[in-house]
Amino acid sequence: MFSHIMVGANDMQASKAFYDAILGAMGYDAGVFDDRGRCFYFTDSGIFAITPPIDGKPASHGNGATIGFAAKDPAQADAWHAAGVANGGVSCEDAPGVRESGLGKLYLAYLRDPSGNKVCALHRMV
Repeated sequence: MFSHIMVGANDMQASKAFYDAILGAMGYDAGVFDDRGRCFYFTDSGIFAITPPIDGKPASHGNGATIGFAAKDPAQADAWHAAGVANGGVSCEDAPGVRESGLGKLYLAYLRDPSGNKVCALHRMV
């Protein structure tokens, strides 16, 4: 469904360190910068990117927005969360764990990145 997702970043080096850590915990390669100062993470299923805002204003998080990354199991979600906290992220929502919903049991871990964007690692429990 999606070709890419891009979020704004105020400090590209801090944001790259954060995303290199959390995405590295999921087995993805470090991001690469283009000639415009944007950082891209390429996968077989799509692209995630961080960028300084084009309009020159400070990046701000989307209130109500969450970017979700698929975790292969709860251990990977926990490693993702720990890597994020150790690299400038802030834990938010409830502690990582199982949540029951109309969608079934989900293992969720939430963080705010260095620019305030909310990201989540999600594993669907079977």
